[in-house]
Amino acid sequence: MAKDIKKSDSYGASSIQVLEGLDPVRKRPGMYIGTTGLDGLHHLIWEIFDNSRDEAMGGYADHIEVALLPGNRIRVVDNGRGIPVDIHPKTKVSALETILTVLHAGGKFGGEDSGYKVSGGLHGVGSSVVNALSVFMKAEVHKEGQVWTQEYSQGKPKFKVKAVGKTKEQGTVITFEPDIEIFKEIKFNFQRVVDRLREQAYLCKKLKVVVIDAREYSGKIDLENETYMKDMDYEVPSFSFYFEGGLVSMVRSLALHQKKVQDKIFHVDKNAGDINVEIALQYVDDIAPKIVPFANNIYTMEGGMHLTGFKTALTRLINGYNKEKKILKDGESFDGQDVLEGLIAIVTVKMPEIQFEGQTKAKLGSPEARGAVETVFGEAFAMFLEENPDEAKAIISKAVLALRARKAAKAAKDSILRKGMLEGFTLPGKLSDCQSKDAADSEIFIVEGDSAGGTAKQGRDKKTQAILPLKGKPLNVERARLDKMVANEEIKTIIIALGTSIGETFDVSKIRYQKIVIATDADVDGAHIRTLLLTLFYRYMRPVIDSGFLFIAQPPLYKIKKGKEIGYAYTDDQKDAMIKKMGGEMAGADEHGGDEENEEEEGEDTKVKSKRVSKISVQRYKGLGEMNAEELWETTMDPARRTLKQVTVDDALEADKTFDMLMGTDVSLRKSFIQNNAKMVELDI
Repeated sequence: MAKDIKKSDSYGASSIQVLEGLDPVRKRPGMYIGTTGLDGLHHLIWEIFDNSRDEAMGGYADHIEVALLPGNRIRVVDNGRGIPVDIHPKTKVSALETILTVLHAGGKFGGEDSGYKVSGGLHGVGSSVVNALSVFMKAEVHKEGQVWTQEYSQGKPKFKVKAVGKTKEQGTVITFEPDIEIFKEIKFNFQRVVDRLREQAYLCKKLKVVVIDAREYSGKIDLENETYMKDMDYEVPSFSFYFEGGLVSMVRSLALHQKKVQDKIFHVDKNAGDINVEIALQYVDDIAPKIVPFANNIYTMEGGMHLTGFKTALTRLINGYNKEKKILKDGESFDGQDVLEGLIAIVTVKMPEIQFEGQTKAKLGSPEARGAVETVFGEAFAMFLEENPDEAKAIISKAVLALRARKAAKAAKDSILRKGMLEGFTLPGKLSDCQSKDAADSEIFIVEGDSAGGTAKQGRDKKTQAILPLKGKPLNVERARLDKMVANEEIKTIIIALGTSIGETFDVSKIRYQKIVIATDADVDGAHIRTLLLTLFYRYMRPVIDSGFLFIAQPPLYKIKKGKEIGYAYTDDQKDAMIKKMGGEMAGADEHGGDEENEEEEGEDTKVKSKRVSKISVQRYKGLGEMNAEELWETTMDPARRTLKQVTVDDALEADKTFDMLMGTDVSLRKSFIQNNAKMVELDI
């Protein structure tokens, strides 16, 4: 539609903002690291580590150290070639300064002459982005007997690259401190760093990776100026990883507590042109597959072309073996779901000019990777089946069982769930739905028990809040097939209420609520129900978690009252602080509540004085049902005052192992976990 343009609405060249140097990174950090939350904070470590790892992948380094230092500083050390320090012909400054202060500058764009045939740093922005988002960065290069250094702040160099001494070492040291102006919270998770770097050590066999947490170190050695820590004992938490077997070691680790279907681990490491394909796999007695794909050592969470090539080749090969040996009836064949059941596999490709979909590199987009994987894996696995007939028979038998179970499950599911039942046309009677039909404005509370459900119904906002009470504990779906799941009343109720369906017909776009809140009691049974529900969402409704729709309610543990003053505490520390603020002490608190009438006589002939002394009442909530509707609204359901924890998956591989351990069939593994962590439990007796 035409619009009158005022003279003051000038829009010309002067209106265009040009951001120079690393200013675009500081202006829009999310474009480069995904988020300025904890994920983005840790991404800074990955970017610097990946550069050192690329040196190892090229055969130039075999040792990398990552140290968490006091003052929110991170140091990454490698014994590679060292970043070049000579003058760059185009920028007229040191190559070191160019790499760390210019976007899209690095040794990964120059093809064969760059020194990197394979790297994970497609965009080449890693080091400079970390520099831009750090209040402090120091680069130290040990090269050809000389130590060179330069320091930066928010991406700008403090001085020119200079030589500061002699060295017998070779490699690069990068130390940085994230900028508090960019990141809301600077709190590195050591276990998260350890898990990620252990994974990288598996992928680069014969690479030693050392991870050190020296944040609490208060010894005499100057950590900031002490470059190499590998031969020193700082008496701080540290891990050292070195795997001769590489992917075979990784598969063995993932299958450690599983009953094996095939004893011999399949492994191939071969090139198809300039693409290296390495795959290791083993079948175990499980339902869900665990396939972990990597491209240039970057975990591609969403898969991509290499994973497509692997699955296609696997299905084709097993069907070909079946046709040759005539195992199934005429006309029957396996589908992709059948051959994946119980499979543990690591699929990696290493290639030049790699293409990812998005800066976060969650999905491989290079189409040539598919053909390379199909060719290399197809030839090697066909030979494996021929040379190992016992292993082949076990694998095919596993696939046959999966096929039979799939067909039985489909028949059972079809008989249980009528057409349209999962699309929200027949909502369960126990569901108290909200008035809004807009999923973005709607939320559903999945609560434990009819008592809490009744209270929640009274206290909710009917316009936007739905309540679904559960009766008893839902089915543990960790090793349950689809037919058993949809036959379970509680699971079926959840599926119908959400409207997403399940299995091959699951569609997150049809979800009826974009905020799903699990609200259970603060006791052992409540924790168990919460874990069962999380298992359901993680195993069968993972896009709900990935879309950010799943939350856990945080009801208070205590109601604290003194006279008309009321407060709620969510932890014991908050309770103690609140009691103190109200003018009491724990010893003086009345666990049963109530006010007392104190009388004191001043003498026989004097009047009796009466005064009301308010005591502090502390009520411990054992369950949601103990709250009245007003209390539940104020503390747990009111969007303006409540606290919700969003469920995320930071490390899918580690999460998979945890669910398998806690909810699987291996009792000895679960027993070991309980014994190792028993001291951490706060008993509520």
